[in-house]
Amino acid sequence: MKLKVVVCVAAVLSVQAQCWAESAVTPAGEAPSPAFMEESLEAYNARMQWFVDAQYGMFIHFGLYSQLGGEWKGQQVKGYAEWIQSKAKIPRDEYPQLLKTFNPSKFDADLIVSTAKQAGMKYLVITSKHHEGFCLWDSQYTDYDVASTPFKGRDILAELNEACKKHGIKFGLYYSILDWHHPAHSGLTRNTQVVTGRGQEYLDYQKNQILELIERYDPAVLWFDGDWAKWWTLQDGVDLYNTIRTASAHVIVNNRVSKRQSFEADFVTKEQGHFKQAFPKHWEACYTMNKSWGYKKHDHNWKDASMVYAKLKDVNMKGGNLLLNVGPDGNGVVQDEAISILLEAGKLLEANPIEKNKPTVIAVPRFSKNYKAKAKKAVDATPGRSAE
Repeated sequence: MKLKVVVCVAAVLSVQAQCWAESAVTPAGEAPSPAFMEESLEAYNARMQWFVDAQYGMFIHFGLYSQLGGEWKGQQVKGYAEWIQSKAKIPRDEYPQLLKTFNPSKFDADLIVSTAKQAGMKYLVITSKHHEGFCLWDSQYTDYDVASTPFKGRDILAELNEACKKHGIKFGLYYSILDWHHPAHSGLTRNTQVVTGRGQEYLDYQKNQILELIERYDPAVLWFDGDWAKWWTLQDGVDLYNTIRTASAHVIVNNRVSKRQSFEADFVTKEQGHFKQAFPKHWEACYTMNKSWGYKKHDHNWKDASMVYAKLKDVNMKGGNLLLNVGPDGNGVVQDEAISILLEAGKLLEANPIEKNKPTVIAVPRFSKNYKAKAKKAVDATPGRSAE
């Protein structure tokens, strides 16, 4: 059993307390907005500049689910492959058996990153922990990680990080707010339940893992998902955002770190669709190359190179970046079709460069235009916590 070292977050929070500057007086009937770390527009623009210029990135969905390819016990499972534990209702005590067979020995970080570079991509984001809760790195805070598999001894995140440095690509990490494995939560749906009295335990676990990822890999991007969970509040998201910004002066964070309907820092994320008109702040659209994010062996509905180029152009012309996904199989191999499409689209981009219409941001993004802090809060199932 691994020693679970608990990072003291009190020091981080004390630094935040010195920097928070936006909990100003609010009108009667409204609660103060959650407080942010202070940042000038000049500092924000400087931190975001590489992202503004990037235009195009690679998304990688990879985890225990990659071994299954969208099938469970010989049956195809509908929906996204990375949701298979939920869709097939695989029990929490059965799904972890996949640890015993996780061994993506053919994972080639240099091939993946060099392909991204040839495709014209400027950054890369990989799922360090998806909703299943499995961690792609050897974490101090759980045994439900790569160090408990036959793949122990290799570090995919470090390999990708080094390859990104070699090829001049920015490296980013995805982290799911949702977790179908952690004992502080129950359920396998979009809305897990917090076990009574254990809400803070998971928040501490999450925060410690994020700080661990920052310390170990120094990502340029932290990309969150799962903010729809009812127990995850706007304040939880702002607290985590402030923790991240205290720990790293340069990292940028997508708005799903908090409630996406109310939050716009540092950039807005759209999924499998995007704005019909130009958006005045920094944003990104993420799309699959076929139908599923994670590897699904029967999913052959590929976008061709011309469709990828057209999507990139449309997103760029409206001021956003395109984050295009690949899903390696259980051996760690990206499908030949995906490689071929990326390279062909790269040739189209080289022959027909796209000049992005970059938005002019006139204020540091915080809450969305329609956000109003509500004085009355719903009560969470965990005593002592409130919900948005």
